Amino acid sequence: MKDFCLELASKQEGFNSKLNIMREYLQAYILRIMHDNGVFHEYAFLGGTALRFLYGLPRFSEDLDFSLVRQEKLLFLNLLKKIKEELSLAGYDVSLTYNDKKNVQHSFIKFGSLMFESGISPLKTQKFSIKIEFDVNPPDGAELNTVVVNKYFPISFMSYDVPSLFAGKIHALFSRKYTKGRDFFDLGWYLSKWKDLSPNLTLLRNALVQTGWEKDFPTSGNWVSLLQKTVADADWNKVKQDVQSFLENPSDLNILTKENVLNLIKQRKAK
Repeated sequence: MKDFCLELASKQEGFNSKLNIMREYLQAYILRIMHDNGVFHEYAFLGGTALRFLYGLPRFSEDLDFSLVRQEKLLFLNLLKKIKEELSLAGYDVSLTYNDKKNVQHSFIKFGSLMFESGISPLKTQKFSIKIEFDVNPPDGAELNTVVVNKYFPISFMSYDVPSLFAGKIHALFSRKYTKGRDFFDLGWYLSKWKDLSPNLTLLRNALVQTGWEKDFPTSGNWVSLLQKTVADADWNKVKQDVQSFLENPSDLNILTKENVLNLIKQRKAK
């Protein structure tokens, strides 16, 4: 398994390409371990990595995000122990840090020596990590579906449906206190991929309430206008700086520009 991971990296050119493909393979490995331990009976897969694995988002992602959808909560520390055991058996040098005391439990799974062995770094001690997050108190209103994907490993995921995933992305755009370029890239991708897509407004409103939203709430009549203002007001130099190292094809930045994303929104507004 480790040899295959290193082989994938060896076929790529450049720091970002090598690191992205190596991280993505390890994400798939971790997801398979989670699947085999029943995680997707209780938790839905969402976020940027879910968009990439399930729907072909043309950018890489750093984190694995999940939300509780059943009454039973998994034993977080037991799962982390299992992930570490499986990865160690496959030959990886793995260490963990975690916090299981909040509504969003998280862990950083840290890989030692891989960056050196793959030729990404000259330092044997340099590590990289994959963050996993489990929201045990998510907002109500998500709709669910099951998707089977074979990306390095066949896995059956429980996930939010596309309107609910879109609501999560809009919530991030509206509520995040800093400019995360990946959010804006993903928005342009959503709008270009699904021409008639609308967000799950129940989920979006509940998420905004949960995070202390104090402005006008999005409705079927104004969500497009609120989104238009958010995109227009963003610092697109920061958007580019954040997202460019995660793109499969860096030239996508010449397509999903501020002007083109605003045009996609205007087309939605005109309907």
